[in-house]
Amino acid sequence: MKKDIILAGVGGQGILSIAACIGMAALDEGLFLKQAEVHGMSQRGGAVQSHLRISSEEIASDLIPEGKVDLIIAVEPMESLRYIPMLHPTGWIITSITPFNNIPDYPDIELILKEIWKQPHYVTLDADTVAKDCGSIKAANMVILGAASPFLGLKPGSIENAIRKIFDGKGEDVILLNIKALQHGRAFALKNM
Repeated sequence: MKKDIILAGVGGQGILSIAACIGMAALDEGLFLKQAEVHGMSQRGGAVQSHLRISSEEIASDLIPEGKVDLIIAVEPMESLRYIPMLHPTGWIITSITPFNNIPDYPDIELILKEIWKQPHYVTLDADTVAKDCGSIKAANMVILGAASPFLGLKPGSIENAIRKIFDGKGEDVILLNIKALQHGRAFALKNM
């Protein structure tokens, strides 16, 4: 098993929480993991990305070569476009369709979505609305993680256990909200693949 993943979004959207959940689930399943992060400044809406490599074999490098990404997981649609050249021909894009208008000349969202929809494999969803329906817009990142979960090669229970561990200090209500968001995102992806 091998998965090369790019996580992308804007500072403050929970990209690093997604990476932590995937990483913890992978380690709990006895897999090898390498991660490289570039942090943006959340107060300025800076870009955040992370290379995440999971494998049943040892991994030499934490950076993914161009054209080898199996999965782009994005909480912001324009950020997903940045990494399309990195995507393997059989790779998938999982992204929210809700823009984070952090720049004055943010492109027309319809043009962004048309570019994403030109790709052979994608799941696009309104993660903010799904998260609101689950109880809090703050769980949009977990909705996206759930939508990506069918493509990760990890057991759903391992990801849920990772959420429990990562959000343990925030209380049971927060844990249950994030698991609910994860499950709704997963259900959407399985229905719309």
